[in-house]
Amino acid sequence: MDPKGEDFDSELFRAVSRDLWEDHAAWWQENFTDGADEEYVEQIIPLAIDQLREVGATRVLDLGVGDGQVSRAARESLEGDVRFVGVDPAMLQLRTASERGGIDLLLRAEAKELPFGPSTFDAVMACLVFEHVVEFETAISEVSRVLEPGGSFLFFLNHPILQTPGSGFIDDVELGEQYWRIGPYLVEDLSFEEVSKDVFIPFVHRPISRYVNAIAKAGMWIDHMAEPVPPEGFLDKAWEYRAAKDFPRLLFIRAKKVGGSVG
Repeated sequence: MDPKGEDFDSELFRAVSRDLWEDHAAWWQENFTDGADEEYVEQIIPLAIDQLREVGATRVLDLGVGDGQVSRAARESLEGDVRFVGVDPAMLQLRTASERGGIDLLLRAEAKELPFGPSTFDAVMACLVFEHVVEFETAISEVSRVLEPGGSFLFFLNHPILQTPGSGFIDDVELGEQYWRIGPYLVEDLSFEEVSKDVFIPFVHRPISRYVNAIAKAGMWIDHMAEPVPPEGFLDKAWEYRAAKDFPRLLFIRAKKVGGSVG
């Protein structure tokens, strides 16, 4: 589905996406929270904690908070008085986040319209969120708006190389090898992917440059970027994963809102 095509209905895509996230929130919680997912446990959560500590965050917005696992782990690890606020469009996610605790305030909201005033937070983190957001430029502008000058945007993304249409493992019988095929990377694409039986999740593929340019346009500058090797727990799941360990699954970008001190 071409997001720039004349026949594309962004409101319909968003409406279907909201329903799917609500319908499949329990599936997500079962498979990706409370220690169930190696990539969160071994890589995403530790990286988020390290970055929050490095930027000295005290007022954190967890955008797409889900069940709250990242903020909850950060609260347990960080020293000092750090306040965490979480937003998510799915009520079941917010209900579970409230039950599991660790978040000071939870609100139902979408990334494109955050219910906060300017300069409310000194850090905003979004863990694997923007690959599901249609109006991503508006959402990134909202992140900048609610950040105070000098505040940090901690941006975690399923690496766009994974979301390229047509990408995936290929078994080449003639050559007797398996490899990862990369599809048309520059083609933007919106799709509903069946990630498990009868579980469809909306995904949006964009080249990295689209995100970088949107961050710059919103008045933020990138001061750190990482494409880490997948964690051991994930690589141990299957031999083909380890064979493709040099393909990054995660992209991390840290951006600072213009107006703060540099260096």
